[in-house]
Amino acid sequence: MLIENTLAELGLVLPEPMRLPPGAVLPFPWVRVRGGRAFVSGHGPLLPDGSLAGPLGKVGDQVTPEQAYEASRLTALAILSSLRRELGDLDRVTAWLRVFGMINTAPGFTATPTVINGFSDLILRLWGPDAGSHARSAVGMAELPFSIPVEIEAEVEIDG
Repeated sequence: MLIENTLAELGLVLPEPMRLPPGAVLPFPWVRVRGGRAFVSGHGPLLPDGSLAGPLGKVGDQVTPEQAYEASRLTALAILSSLRRELGDLDRVTAWLRVFGMINTAPGFTATPTVINGFSDLILRLWGPDAGSHARSAVGMAELPFSIPVEIEAEVEIDG
């Protein structure tokens, strides 16, 4: 429970599972465990009750880079929440391997790496530079589901 203790010390709360918009059906698991790895489906920023966190829209237009950084951090908490539900304990995550960050970008917005730093900075703070270090992409997209500004998927190594 070391990771969860650190989250509590930082005043961070893991959100409830995502409350899907009316009519939305997502026929896949949020986390798929296979062998010593957990593959995490794309997540967006959530509020503690599981609803989508705003602002929604394109980064560089309706959403500022600073708001997008915070959305990326909230997305990290959503991913950690799904991992905890699937694994039972976040301390089972022994290494972050790969992170794929997608940003809903306005034309001309190219500061995508700084947006996904909101995710990476939190993971590195929680797991440290060895286990928290990860390969990463941060790409701009024309649109994202439900107009979320950020979507992130990941792959982690787990014990037992």
